[in-house]
Amino acid sequence: MFAAEFQGDNLVKAKESLTEKDFSKIESYRLRIDEAEGFRGVWEIVKDTVKVSLGEHRLGMLLFLDDLPLHLGAYHQLGTNNIVLNRSLVNIVEAVTKSKKLVNAFVYSILTHEYLHALGHVSEAEVRSLVYDVSRECFGEDHILTMLAEKTPWMLIKGIPLNDITVPKQAMELIKDLEKPNQRYIV
Repeated sequence: MFAAEFQGDNLVKAKESLTEKDFSKIESYRLRIDEAEGFRGVWEIVKDTVKVSLGEHRLGMLLFLDDLPLHLGAYHQLGTNNIVLNRSLVNIVEAVTKSKKLVNAFVYSILTHEYLHALGHVSEAEVRSLVYDVSRECFGEDHILTMLAEKTPWMLIKGIPLNDITVPKQAMELIKDLEKPNQRYIV
């Protein structure tokens, strides 16, 4: 009775449906990142893709925007639930690319990197490799996110003399309601 399930034709069909499922997942994530609105929209995709790809997640993260040195995309201080994203760098990417899709890809790459640190991955080499793995699995080999993970998110602003840019310092800003509460209290 079970022998028929393991014959060649059935194995090929199972492989095809897995491929279709993977293709559907990739197309879904590509559409979501292209249409994501703001930091919260991109953040939801970061959490989803890391959970799907690595089975890891963490609640209660906070996102701050600050004007950091332009060679620094963001940082996560170990032991906190904070990620600080370089507002000035995001603004430069917006001005240079004039593309919501590319800005979303840039922000996704940076936030995924810092989220993995927040999940306990300390090694820079390991985190870079994991960002690439998550991007490739969820967006496909030929997507801009995977290319940014393989090379560097700074490739979007290649040729811009960042050392010559002076950015006025503004107050650090908290992105409110980054994570939507998904549990209700019973009263």
